[in-house]
Amino acid sequence: MRSGRTDPLSPGKDAPAGQGNRPVRRAVFLKDVFLCALGAYGGPEAHMSVFLDQMVVRRAYLDEADLIELIALCSILPGPTSTQTLVAIGHKVGGPRLAALTMLVWALPALAVMTILSFLYQFLAAWNISFGVLRYLGPMAVGFILVAAYRIGRKVVTDALTMLLFLFGAVTTYFIRAPWIFPAVLLLGGAASVLLAREPDMWNRVRLSPPWIYLVLFALFALGGLFVEHLSDSRPVLLFESFYRYGYLVFGGGQVVVPVMHSDLVQHWKFMTDQEFLTGYGLVQGLPGPMFSFAAYAGGMVARGGSALRQVFGAVAGGVGIFLPGLLLIYFVYPVWEGLKQIRAVRISLRGINAVAGGLIAVSAVILMRASGFQPDGLAATALAVGLLAWGKIPAPLIVLFALCAGIVF
Repeated sequence: MRSGRTDPLSPGKDAPAGQGNRPVRRAVFLKDVFLCALGAYGGPEAHMSVFLDQMVVRRAYLDEADLIELIALCSILPGPTSTQTLVAIGHKVGGPRLAALTMLVWALPALAVMTILSFLYQFLAAWNISFGVLRYLGPMAVGFILVAAYRIGRKVVTDALTMLLFLFGAVTTYFIRAPWIFPAVLLLGGAASVLLAREPDMWNRVRLSPPWIYLVLFALFALGGLFVEHLSDSRPVLLFESFYRYGYLVFGGGQVVVPVMHSDLVQHWKFMTDQEFLTGYGLVQGLPGPMFSFAAYAGGMVARGGSALRQVFGAVAGGVGIFLPGLLLIYFVYPVWEGLKQIRAVRISLRGINAVAGGLIAVSAVILMRASGFQPDGLAATALAVGLLAWGKIPAPLIVLFALCAGIVF
């Protein structure tokens, strides 16, 4: 199928890959999305290789240039980059309805598993199993974050300015852990990149006709959530507002949201311990699909202390809240992407935002390593995780399994 195709969905025979303008069966496309979800481990960079293989090479829903453009678009937007990219492919193939179904098929399996895992600590307590079986998941998770910080830092630090912004993000968020600091430093990074760029006509005018309803909904949830949260001390309201805010504050993937969530949920609100936070982050490394599914685990942990239904509701609030802003933004922006990508300042600001985000990830690794302690066996687990990830021969789920087995044995 050629790029730019907007064929309606049809219940007729599905088109073989690369065959012109035949319609695509919804069920076939969603099956391909599910295959992507099963094979997507790691962060956005790893997910993109799966999308390239399944959506471009095998099925030809779009060509490679189209995929690269969509990745660029979703990198500019706050939210989970790989999720937004796949949803945009669904929008391209079958419009808004198929995009929504794409989101469900892609994210729901991982969200369901992480919701179940939020009951892990209650399960261990009920069966009198020592929490020590989880002792190496935290140090292992720190290893994942260290590798992510190195890889992202190497990608975003390209010159003296981005190095300074990287250090600015790291140092500032190390000493100031208040929730407001994260959007502030990200916006400052983008503004600095634009202000110091010596390129002409950055704010070139383009003609756009966006679907404003999605931006209005995005703003209503953001501002309305903050307003209601200040008037009410309801934990479900606080949960949804917090996770919705995480969803529109981060650029990239699950690694970027870690410092924001840790600062808010662990250090500020003290809804869970460092070990509990790192256990969930370690477990999500072993699951395919979006890393933002960690929000279901965190939401369930925050809602502990009542009925199981309340805890499930907390997990649902976390999962829906963190994915919703990215979904609304891609619905708003994708229809006007052809014009938006011509605004040079948008691309330039991304350099600064990404550099600051890299600093946030780097300092989160330091903070979480300090929080998990410096016991020799924990440091050995972190070092081993880093070594195995750098080697690249052992898949992430097996590393998680090794950490669990080591906790049981030792």
